[in-house]
Amino acid sequence: MSEAPAVPRDLKAIVAFCLYDFANSAFTTIVVTFVFATYFTTAVAADPTTGGAQWSFAMALAGIIIAVLSPIFGAIADQTGRRKIWVLVISLICIVATALLWYVRPNPEDAPWALTWVVVATIGFEIGMLFYNALLPTVATPETMGRISGWAWGVGYAGGLLCLALALFGLVQADPAPFGLDKSQAEHVRATSLLVAGWFAIFALPLFLFVKEPDAPGIPMGLAVRQGLNQLVVSLRNARNHANVFRYLIAAMIYSDGVHTVFALGGVYAGITFGMKTEEIIMLGISLNVTAGLGAFLFGWVDDKIGSKPTIVISLVALLATSAVVMAAQDKNTFWIAALAMSTFFGPVQAASRTLMARLSPPAMRGEMFGLFALSGKVTAFAGPALVGWVTLATGSYRLGMSTVLIFLAVGLILLRGVKEDASAGSDASP
Repeated sequence: MSEAPAVPRDLKAIVAFCLYDFANSAFTTIVVTFVFATYFTTAVAADPTTGGAQWSFAMALAGIIIAVLSPIFGAIADQTGRRKIWVLVISLICIVATALLWYVRPNPEDAPWALTWVVVATIGFEIGMLFYNALLPTVATPETMGRISGWAWGVGYAGGLLCLALALFGLVQADPAPFGLDKSQAEHVRATSLLVAGWFAIFALPLFLFVKEPDAPGIPMGLAVRQGLNQLVVSLRNARNHANVFRYLIAAMIYSDGVHTVFALGGVYAGITFGMKTEEIIMLGISLNVTAGLGAFLFGWVDDKIGSKPTIVISLVALLATSAVVMAAQDKNTFWIAALAMSTFFGPVQAASRTLMARLSPPAMRGEMFGLFALSGKVTAFAGPALVGWVTLATGSYRLGMSTVLIFLAVGLILLRGVKEDASAGSDASP
């Protein structure tokens, strides 16, 4: 189907688009990486090593489910031409599931409840990002996509930073705990899930008020599902007609797994390997979000100047080097310095990856391609956390388990070499 002309770009829409990243980054920062993940492994699970493995396997399960759903939802979005309504519904799923983590007590009996709702919330977050990413060309011109994507990632890190600071000083370190929270039952830590849910709901709202989509045909949902699935099958069969795009998707599939695994399990790694407490991990998270946000902002301009692919290559090389130092660090000071350097390149590699996908995608297939993009980031997403979990259980060392992410970063970087970034690359039929 042909895509209707994009609505005019305006500042309110750009700000609203960026604020969605500001809103949902609180989930990945507090729940997935720094606070709730550490609380689960050190206070809920039977022991930290078991908790680390369970958390890794939960992330792996979420990755498998996301891998199945992403291309289907992307194809449906192309058929209906509607993306904002999907962002709304699926964001609400993430918000509700996050709020239910409040009920996770510091007791191994609550581990299944915690893992269930973390998986549901993670699925909601990632599927919501699929439709959100597909809105990028609606608010940006081809010439400004790199910088707006980078701005959004940078604003997202700022959101994670501010919410993390509020969690630290307003809940975790507050003495006495506010609202009569019982510290003996870790309610001051558990309440961070309610903070994230409220933060997400409030700051996501401008997206639905100010980002306008082109008029869409009113296709019934049942027909959209059938046509979307048929479209997906045809696209996969005709992969040769979009060889460059699929070449990129395979590379992104591998290196994104490494990036997401480091991001998802970094707080757990700090807690288990260096014995960091919740307060110290939150301070680490605040510091990492500052450097990550600065990296995303600065490299947004680099993306528009030298291109998305070179930006990704630079970021992956830097991530490989700094991640190796993080995994080898024997003391906290070395770990801190290497981790801060590493986080500078989280934003650029993710923002530039989104921009490159938008630049390579045929316009009428953008939602589907972003569905496949989400699939590329998740089809093997279970492999990174699962491999970390398996190696950890086999060796008893979370350090060795986390070191496996270097393989994914290196292989993805090698595969990226064959991708062309020129404007016609999205329909390149060369093998």
